[in-house]
Amino acid sequence: MSVNARYQQRFDAVLAYIEGNLEGDLSVDTLSAVAHFSAFHFHRQFSAYVGVPVARYVQLMRLRRAAHRLLGEPRHSVLEAALAAGFESPEAFSRAFRRAFGQAPGRFRRQPDWQVWNTVFAIPYFSRSITMQVRIVEFAAVRLAALEHRGPPNQVSETVRRFIDWRASSGQSPVASSRTFGIPFNNPDTTAPEDFRFAVCGEIDQALAANAQGVHELSLPAGRCAVVRHVGSPDHIGETIYPIYRDWLPGSGEELRDQPLFFHYLSVYPQTPLGQWQTDIYVPLR
Repeated sequence: MSVNARYQQRFDAVLAYIEGNLEGDLSVDTLSAVAHFSAFHFHRQFSAYVGVPVARYVQLMRLRRAAHRLLGEPRHSVLEAALAAGFESPEAFSRAFRRAFGQAPGRFRRQPDWQVWNTVFAIPYFSRSITMQVRIVEFAAVRLAALEHRGPPNQVSETVRRFIDWRASSGQSPVASSRTFGIPFNNPDTTAPEDFRFAVCGEIDQALAANAQGVHELSLPAGRCAVVRHVGSPDHIGETIYPIYRDWLPGSGEELRDQPLFFHYLSVYPQTPLGQWQTDIYVPLR
């Protein structure tokens, strides 16, 4: 293994440790020991590798976990979200959240500002990782059953629940043997909440049976696509999408096809916790 690979491996271990211990001790002494680096130099090494100071990175990861709980688990209070993410009190959490995102946690839960969110999480390490992981594939056309959501992005989960109910009752597109896709027809960061459209889709191999739930047939066409894997909650998938357009595309020599990007969900909830989900993002190319 090369020196650079070993260096990267040690920092990957640190970042994984942070993700798995957000409610615990994430001091410089602790993290430098995980990396087997000198505590004296660790702060500078971390800042150079990740692009932000270690304390800032830890706080952002804690804020991200708390925000995920606020959006994905409506029964959790701000207090529960704050404590589960390692904040000492809801007051400390609310102050940090407002400073970072310009919104109180309660307002973010009702109407998140994803443009600000993605700006805050434009961390150089994330952009570098995305650039390294882009694949170009030939995507084969897929026949789909789709249930379309229209309205605020934070209400997509209700459409997902209705689609899951249809899958279970119809016997078509069984979760165990059929792929699951999502198609955002517009950008939630730049679209008025009432105009946002998103299709929740399951693969089918025969004609769609008539139904009362509003599920209809749709297809994803064949063609070349850039593919990037997002690891973590789909609520934060913008953190992976933006670097594709901002960092990878300008230097790739590729041109975009006039077709929405789409998601292939590789994990199933609740068997896999949302924080560990894997989703492939497909960006259609000419």
